[in-house]
Amino acid sequence: MKSSTICQEWLDSLPLTEGYLKNEQSIGREFLLEKGMPSKKDEAWRLSNFNKLNSFLSLPTIIDSKGIKSVFPEKDENRERIIINPNENPILNINLPNGIEELNKKEIEENIGEIIKSTNIKNDISVCLNQASSLEILALKVKRNHNHSLEIVIPSIEEKSISTRIFFLIEEGAKLDLLQIFLGKNNSAQNHLIEIKLEAQAEFTHGFISLGEEKESSSICTLAVDQSEKSKYSLHSIHHGWDYARFEPRIIQSEGEASTIIKGLQVTKSKEQIATHSLIRFEGPNGKLDQLQKAVASEYSHCIFNGSIEVPQKAQKTEAAQLSRNLLLSKRARIDTKPELEIVADDVRCTHGATVSQLQDEELFYLLTRGIDKECANSLLLQGYYDEVISHFPKSAGKWNFIEKLIQDIKK
Repeated sequence: MKSSTICQEWLDSLPLTEGYLKNEQSIGREFLLEKGMPSKKDEAWRLSNFNKLNSFLSLPTIIDSKGIKSVFPEKDENRERIIINPNENPILNINLPNGIEELNKKEIEENIGEIIKSTNIKNDISVCLNQASSLEILALKVKRNHNHSLEIVIPSIEEKSISTRIFFLIEEGAKLDLLQIFLGKNNSAQNHLIEIKLEAQAEFTHGFISLGEEKESSSICTLAVDQSEKSKYSLHSIHHGWDYARFEPRIIQSEGEASTIIKGLQVTKSKEQIATHSLIRFEGPNGKLDQLQKAVASEYSHCIFNGSIEVPQKAQKTEAAQLSRNLLLSKRARIDTKPELEIVADDVRCTHGATVSQLQDEELFYLLTRGIDKECANSLLLQGYYDEVISHFPKSAGKWNFIEKLIQDIKK
């Protein structure tokens, strides 16, 4: 079946536009009706597996959340947990900590879509898919000078597709430590749009663990971040176990003098395809970026990274470093990596690079000569490779057993 037909059938299956997001739903649906789905002629999508993308659209969108029945590990006593059930208000039965508030209707209307505009992604297919299908929004603000920790869990339903939209406003001087957990199930799909606005001197530490635990689970997620001056945003992400996943971080330092740290890891096996397409843009001077993207591909799988950094004339004295490091564990696996720097400013310090390698025989031999069996030695080497990313997660994240999954599922 043609992608255009699948897209049309998917749009026809959606409920009528309604609620706070009615206008957003109309925007997304009208764009998809006019433009349709991407093709291999679209540079940003040319490496995508379109059979897998079509499968993503073939699942019916969930209308209620009665099918969500998951057992989660005990929550951290210092971190309030929010479980996202699509089409329901996830905080109806939760007492939010003092200093975190739900945005009212007027605030939502004032803020909704503004970050999409500032990050220049209003015509991105991934964004329009979410706009078209999200019926509810979780919109929170952390009030000025408050410091809080949250955990947000987003489960899946077998044979269904879910769409979620989340908005955070971090007021001046406030700090938020967020751990997000995304869980896939057999033959399920997730579609997420996360918007974050950081006011001056605000800080946001973002742990992002995305686990497609079973076969034929799919995920498309757009993360849009707008940083004001002297704000700090740190993203540490893991993607593993999805048959098809596409992650699109879009970050703009809108006033300069901000700091962005990104540490990402994607691990594939079997015939999975996981892609990260990042864009960081500096719109003022003295901005800083430290980005490391790591990938491990085994068997017949495919990892993709496309990382773009834009430094216009007004972004003088920018310091940006981007490195893509990749581990290929099979002759049949594939890794595509494309770090990109677009620099117009002349007084900057910007570097980028990419490497593709294999587990080193010398390191493996050293461990074997110490009496460690080959399987355990491989696991130790992989854990060491992962550590640059996973060491940044809070200890409470270990309850989700993601480290064990990363190691056990991958064999040399």
